[in-house]
Amino acid sequence: MDIFSEEHAAVVGQLRAAGVVATLRAHSAEAAMNAIFALVKGGITAIEVTYSTPGVPAVLRALRTEFGDQVLLGAGTITRAGQAAEAVAAGARFLVSPGCVDAIVTEMTQTGVLTCPGAFTPTEVMRARALGADVIKIFPANLAGPGLLKALLGPFPDLLAMPAGGINTANLGDWLAAGALAVGASGELCSQAAIARGDWGQIQQNAKLFTDALAQSQQAQAGLARAE
Repeated sequence: MDIFSEEHAAVVGQLRAAGVVATLRAHSAEAAMNAIFALVKGGITAIEVTYSTPGVPAVLRALRTEFGDQVLLGAGTITRAGQAAEAVAAGARFLVSPGCVDAIVTEMTQTGVLTCPGAFTPTEVMRARALGADVIKIFPANLAGPGLLKALLGPFPDLLAMPAGGINTANLGDWLAAGALAVGASGELCSQAAIARGDWGQIQQNAKLFTDALAQSQQAQAGLARAE
């Protein structure tokens, strides 16, 4: 693994501490803001605003002004040229793509912020790392389960992975125990249905359930470490 810059190391530390990264897809910038306020009230401290949401730069700038360093902000679903630089200019401190396309990942790394492209196979992991990826988004994680990450850590013991897809309160602990840096949570945390009906209370409640499950997982891992 390349030696991280001070900024990259700080973001990795924040991701590890956050444990859960909310992957937000909303139908409008206003809905995205309301959902994020609910997530933060529920204890979520890392947010990935995806380019499936209109007005991503405006959302990121508003969040940066509102929360400062209290919330780690990233941009996701980076799939087109120009999105990476645009997101970083608006305040994103990490970038996520669902796949590994050379030109897109190169643009992401050239911004200088932490880069997290998607991969699922050993070949894709090797390609992403060769392009300068810092963290690998294991996606779609629900197709394989935590066993995939355990297998990947065999040939890539220093792999920093953030599984996403099908992550819920019942399995997030399994992914973290398998060696995930953090997990990306979307539908189970801030569903499209809840956002569409403006049920911010439900999203806040979901966030609390996730943070409670995270705390239980961390306590269990600490107990295992003490027992060894």
